[in-house]
Amino acid sequence: MLQLTKRTEYGLIALVHMVDREGEFVSVREISEHYTVPRRLLAEVLKDLSRANLVESQRGAAGGYVLARPADAITLGEVVETLEGRPALSSCESHEPARYGNCDIAHVCPIRSPLHRVREGLWSLMERTTLRSLVRPRAAGGLEMSSARSGSNVRSQGNPFASHGASLGSAPGVSLP
Repeated sequence: MLQLTKRTEYGLIALVHMVDREGEFVSVREISEHYTVPRRLLAEVLKDLSRANLVESQRGAAGGYVLARPADAITLGEVVETLEGRPALSSCESHEPARYGNCDIAHVCPIRSPLHRVREGLWSLMERTTLRSLVRPRAAGGLEMSSARSGSNVRSQGNPFASHGASLGSAPGVSLP
């Protein structure tokens, strides 16, 4: 099923870390040590995010990476598209013409249109989900709050899908947990 690549997961981890650091430059070393992710792969991912103008880089002892725009202006969709392209649910939705051209039943396929609607609904959700909404709420004093400790409903706190009703638009019977 649909799964983000490690590159994208590490990129999102780094970006959320930058949101937490509010405008401070953070090094690849700091992020890789804090989350125990491979430093070299993380550096490659951050270079790609820099080329896409999602982060800015600065060399030197006080250098590192910082968000190029406010966290409310960078979406999950932008990050995913930068690091792995738009997701496809079936081979007929692949962006590779060779794979699409090999489908013998495209003209009569009963699942092509419904899967396209699901994909578009998922993509729309990713485009509405900002980096800010991925950051966990903080309690007074900077401690992370969790639904288990605070006894509150996860849907009302920090869940980027809660404000979207977890619906995938026109895809009947499909919703996110």
